[in-house]
Amino acid sequence: MVGEAGIHFEEAAAPEGMRLYAVGDIHGRHDLMSEMHRHIMAEIMRDQPSDWRIVYLGDYVDRGPATRQVLDFLSHAVRMDPRIITLAGNHDIGLLDFLAQPSADGLFANNGGEATARSYGVELDFYTRDALLRGHAALRDAIPDEHLIFLRGLKLSATFGDFFFCHAGIMPGVPLKDQSPEDLVWIRGRFHSHTGLHPKLIVHGHTPAPAPEIMPNRVNLDTGAFYTGRLTAMMFEGRRKRLMEVTG
Repeated sequence: MVGEAGIHFEEAAAPEGMRLYAVGDIHGRHDLMSEMHRHIMAEIMRDQPSDWRIVYLGDYVDRGPATRQVLDFLSHAVRMDPRIITLAGNHDIGLLDFLAQPSADGLFANNGGEATARSYGVELDFYTRDALLRGHAALRDAIPDEHLIFLRGLKLSATFGDFFFCHAGIMPGVPLKDQSPEDLVWIRGRFHSHTGLHPKLIVHGHTPAPAPEIMPNRVNLDTGAFYTGRLTAMMFEGRRKRLMEVTG
């Protein structure tokens, strides 16, 4: 239903003439991401919708083996076509934070950052300060400016029709335009436990689940691609919704 109470999954609709795709967390799985992108673009070329957008929901880096290739792919894609939209995840921000201020205690050091560094040919050692600083300098030198520009330019949210896209979720009861950057990339508990409808259907990732979570007020597309080998997306056109998955 649509009204003061908010919008329900079944009633949420894309703008007339526009097809939307949202893609869950990637975490260095370039193989899955490139295959999903190929499937989506093949559908777009086949069906020729009047307009379209592909929204990547963030967390491109860490854990998986091919962060560098992921950022190569996406930074090129968004330069070539502004209809490809890339949102910021907490891990993407965590990489920038580490590059600005090396720390053995932050998100990057404790949640798969060594795999990101390795994709750039850098081995990190977080156990002594001297080794940390040497690794930080090597990684800073190894990451192309193009990747840094891409990461710094990531959006926190996007909205089309009845859909609001972000990495983690929203703070219930706060207008969408007033959501804090921290909640958009980090929130879990209060957002997940909220059963009321939101002003728009929230499409997000951030919290891996065994299968996509389709709730009346939100859709979680993070199926843990790094360790499950399953990358999930969803297509929205009018009120029609369709899950997509690639495995490997």
